[in-house]
Amino acid sequence: MPPFSGPNENFSMDGLSKAPPIVLLDRDGVINRDRPDYVLSLEEFAFLPGVLSALAELHRLGYTVLVITNQACVGKGLLSAENLDKIHHFMQEQCKMAGGSLEKIYLCPHLASEACSCRKPKPGLILRAQAEWGFDPATTWFVGDAGRDVLAARAAGCRPALVRTGKGEESAREHPEVPVFADLSAFVEHLQAGRLP
Repeated sequence: MPPFSGPNENFSMDGLSKAPPIVLLDRDGVINRDRPDYVLSLEEFAFLPGVLSALAELHRLGYTVLVITNQACVGKGLLSAENLDKIHHFMQEQCKMAGGSLEKIYLCPHLASEACSCRKPKPGLILRAQAEWGFDPATTWFVGDAGRDVLAARAAGCRPALVRTGKGEESAREHPEVPVFADLSAFVEHLQAGRLP
């Protein structure tokens, strides 16, 4: 799907297209339950409570949602790229059925030892998304549950937020300056009400 098409398309007064409002989300611990041994099958994938309705609300508000995720399980040989695609297809289809949309998933399959530019806390995935979608990082929230999400957001010039699901409780203590929400639903409620800092 081309970057600026669909229901989130906006136009300035002079008729020139501009980027839709974007929200960036980590996957494990934000959208679905995190597991210490990775999510390696559809049977192990479980949406966190309230996530599907929160994603539907973001869609209703006109936001395009992009996912930014490390998936070293592929690099470790624990999960094939094909089976990861099946998990992500299921995730996107369930979101669509609930009235939301996960427009695109940016993932890093590499091991930390490979020192790639796309593995969080490096900002490569966010920068790739920004280049494709044209959003302003300074006004774009990246919601994660881990310190690496905060660091990647900052390195890309985005606004970090944490949820207490997943690794969020510990991460919140490590980054007391970052806004923290109980879960994705709470973040969306604050976004809708204009109560974000």
